[in-house]
Amino acid sequence: MNDGDRGAGHAARPKRADARRNKETLLDAAAAIFVTSGVDAPVREIAAKAGVGTATIYRHFPTRADLVIAVYRHQVEACAEAGPALLATSATPYAALGRWIDLFVDFLVTKHGLAAALRSDDAGFDALHAYFLDRLVPVCAELLDAAAGSGEIRSGLEAYELMRGVGNLCMDNDSRYDARRLVEILIAGLRRPH
Repeated sequence: MNDGDRGAGHAARPKRADARRNKETLLDAAAAIFVTSGVDAPVREIAAKAGVGTATIYRHFPTRADLVIAVYRHQVEACAEAGPALLATSATPYAALGRWIDLFVDFLVTKHGLAAALRSDDAGFDALHAYFLDRLVPVCAELLDAAAGSGEIRSGLEAYELMRGVGNLCMDNDSRYDARRLVEILIAGLRRPH
């Protein structure tokens, strides 16, 4: 390999990092649009929010299903990565749990629309749901264990049960219904009596 080849290899790495950031920006924009306008929102609306042309979106995600699946996976990863970070930076494990549950609720609001859009492919949806559980249940369990270990909450609650309960509270789309408020009450109910 000559020096010119080595230089070309170094130039490609930052471009890959830029491409990864651009893709994450697209996914964040799509998720935000999906929350406000649903998964059938026009691609031009997503492109405008991301500050790119529609061709860029189609280059990364040739079909709407590709985009929907990528948004779902991106949000699962963001939620999974947030758990340990919140545990390390929050004042208490209970505070970390509360902040993570807020992120989880945000994800669920988007997820319900995504799930409806993906139902036509049951095998694909089942695989995504398994991925969701594999990534998020252990994170929730770690937060619950830390909060219980610190004596802030009751022990014995299973992560899957809590996530399922939060999910059930987030299913109603009635504009007069505030899922976040009810989830907040649920999480407050985990506190140990003093």
